[in-house]
Amino acid sequence: MKIGNFIATAIFCAISFNSLAAETFRVATYNVENYLDASTASRHFVKSSEAKAKIRESIEAINPDVLALEEMGTTNALMELRASLKNEGQDFPFWEFVEGEDTNIHVAVLSKFSIVARHPHTNDEFLLDGKRFRVERGFAEVEIQAATNFTFTFLAAHLKSQLQTPNADEAQERLGEAKMLRNIVDAHFKANANAKLIVLGDFNDSKNSDAMKEIIGRGKFKLTDTRPAERNGDNSFVENIYHEPRDVTWTYFYGADDTYSRIDYILLSPAMAKVWKTNETYIPTIPNWGIGSDHRPIVATFEEK
Repeated sequence: MKIGNFIATAIFCAISFNSLAAETFRVATYNVENYLDASTASRHFVKSSEAKAKIRESIEAINPDVLALEEMGTTNALMELRASLKNEGQDFPFWEFVEGEDTNIHVAVLSKFSIVARHPHTNDEFLLDGKRFRVERGFAEVEIQAATNFTFTFLAAHLKSQLQTPNADEAQERLGEAKMLRNIVDAHFKANANAKLIVLGDFNDSKNSDAMKEIIGRGKFKLTDTRPAERNGDNSFVENIYHEPRDVTWTYFYGADDTYSRIDYILLSPAMAKVWKTNETYIPTIPNWGIGSDHRPIVATFEEK
């Protein structure tokens, strides 16, 4: 074969291979801690310019295609963040904003992909000790079209905090919300056993809590916990049948107790877990991250197959 023909063939093969290679995309969740543009009766906060800049830095570091936000203020606050991100090169043309019983902070979604369907859950109720409770922040549910033949359900939540309230035990109230969230998940599985679901957000509880066990489920339709960790150089873990590897996975700092914990999650249905890229799922290590929020964002990566 002549050299010229060989080079041409090699180039053609490379182009053909690249065209067949699967595309990847990233999803993330980030509690942005009282991203308010004006104080409210119960939350006397206005997000500072310095804190907003750190929020944007954290988002830009992970470069997500779809982003769930918790503790977002009004739609004006969301639009300010969206516009500021666009000015810095992160354009999210599509968005969703859910208003629940809590009128101060909300769940929102920013997306670079088309949102082809919206199913907000704003009035879900449950009984606890004979009293009726409404899910405080509601649930954002959107259908995302990542590619021509790849659509998935993005279900974002911010469950009841661990702060005690006079109305009910906080853990039981959070469990009630978790059951409502799992009901939505199960409805998807009932309609389609191969449903592509990403369930994520600030669930305000540890993995072994009743609330998390309820959401993750069991058996055939158990959700996979992606468990993002820091990319801090750790590359060897001691095998232990009693616990997960000792990598750094905390997502939240609680100042009152000076504690760090993992309460933010990205969970996957079995069909979605098949296209999950474990080596590109992580927690970014951002200098001075705490200026922006008491939470850190987490990100997971997937292949379109």
